[in-house]
Amino acid sequence: GAGKSTTIKILTGILHPTAGMATVLGHVPWLDRDALSREIATVFGQKSQLWYHLPARDSFTLLTRIHDLDADLARRRAGALCERFGLDGLLDRPVRTLSLGERMRCEVAAALLHSPRILFLDEPTIGLDVIARQELRSIIRELNQRDGVTVFLTSHDAGDVERVCDRAIVIHTGRVVFDGSIETLRRDFVRRKTISLELSSPFTGESPIMSGVVSTQLTPMRWQFQVDTTVVPAETVLAGLIGRMQIADLTITDPPMEDVIAAIYGQASSSEAVS
Repeated sequence: GAGKSTTIKILTGILHPTAGMATVLGHVPWLDRDALSREIATVFGQKSQLWYHLPARDSFTLLTRIHDLDADLARRRAGALCERFGLDGLLDRPVRTLSLGERMRCEVAAALLHSPRILFLDEPTIGLDVIARQELRSIIRELNQRDGVTVFLTSHDAGDVERVCDRAIVIHTGRVVFDGSIETLRRDFVRRKTISLELSSPFTGESPIMSGVVSTQLTPMRWQFQVDTTVVPAETVLAGLIGRMQIADLTITDPPMEDVIAAIYGQASSSEAVS
């Protein structure tokens, strides 16, 4: 309900905004939709552009005609996409018989037939199992890095953002509350780090007590420390631990991206309550 899908529908010309202006590749989407549609593609995770009871190949043929593509060129392009996305054996099956992950691979391939400059993806991983989600994320990254396709992705899955995107925009009740790089997102909103230690010999002293730090002894040889970085830097905590414990290995990890985004929403809600 934040406005993610609405944003994509406005940027692709499906919806007219009640106020404001937007341009995509120099086009005002809702005024110049025909020209824009030749340069962009859209995949909605919960809606299909493929005919449900027909083989995906038939939908590819239809899209070739809709985009007025040369038949030979479209055939070669479809063959290349089929090989790249592992669609052998899928295109001649009715779409209704495909798994969700298989269908989404076909959906993305179909969207790329006319070589769009921008690919809009609205919740593309929703409902996918872990393996299918990883495969689709890999495809999205490759499209951007190898082919130079700009990918505009909306998702409520923080894993999509973390593993695919370079830039993130967080929307809360229709308002942008963050716009920046993933690195900036973590730097500005991560307030906690976890230090995990593997010891070379058991620690027999008293549990280290530091302000802003919660320590947990997992086993005699394994300790974990939750550090509130607004109180004390993780580096300071680690320096103190190195002086007291025989450390064989250590890791410092950030909280999951879900926690980071939740913190942004919490801060935005607090600001609205105050105002």
